[in-house]
Amino acid sequence: MSGVINRAVDYSVQGKSYQGQLLYQQDATPDRALLMAPNFLGVSERAVAQAEKCLDENTVIFILDPFGAQVRPGTLQEAMDAMAAARADSELLRQVLLAALATLREEAGALGVAADRLAVFGFCFGGACALELARCGADARAFISFHGLLSTRQPATAAPVGPVLVLNGADDPMVTAEDRQAFMAEMDAVKADWTLVNYGATVHSFTDPNANVPGRSMYNPTVARRAFAAMADLLDEVLA
Repeated sequence: MSGVINRAVDYSVQGKSYQGQLLYQQDATPDRALLMAPNFLGVSERAVAQAEKCLDENTVIFILDPFGAQVRPGTLQEAMDAMAAARADSELLRQVLLAALATLREEAGALGVAADRLAVFGFCFGGACALELARCGADARAFISFHGLLSTRQPATAAPVGPVLVLNGADDPMVTAEDRQAFMAEMDAVKADWTLVNYGATVHSFTDPNANVPGRSMYNPTVARRAFAAMADLLDEVLA
């Protein structure tokens, strides 16, 4: 996308270096900032392309680094291994996610975005990351998960600060009916403001144009359009 500033931003957690990507339109005057949690490939060209699709003159987007600056998966197996390691230590993962949110708040503030005008969204593993931020009380206006994993090692003990929107493929083999029921019960137990949308005849990674594994992971442009419209509607509500 022409006219887009895309620069690396370094931050650290427990002495380990992380590097995300900050995107905004040149000469824009943004009034909102979005933390984007990428899929299990982490910070990548695909993640940047996805962020650019969500970018407009009002928005700053920071693609968080879930794995560390030295970890850039080059294969699906490397990505699976990196994701498994990150999910195995949920407390550290939450610290990494909170550090990324704090970094966005600082960087967006330098561009004129008020500290309370932040929201979070993510894809697949990144959707799970968005939900972990909701569960741990992160200060954001909304938390949006696209075909994200719903299970957690640390269920919420209090209502998330902002509404939670889960956009799910009804036939996603990575999200079972039991996962959905457990998530809904978890959200109800803390009196969360939550919505779960099940898109029929839709599997995992429905927003990813590169997904092409029938029955498991498939791009669905119609559902992707509807899901992004649902995100835009919620953001307009909470950031109006």
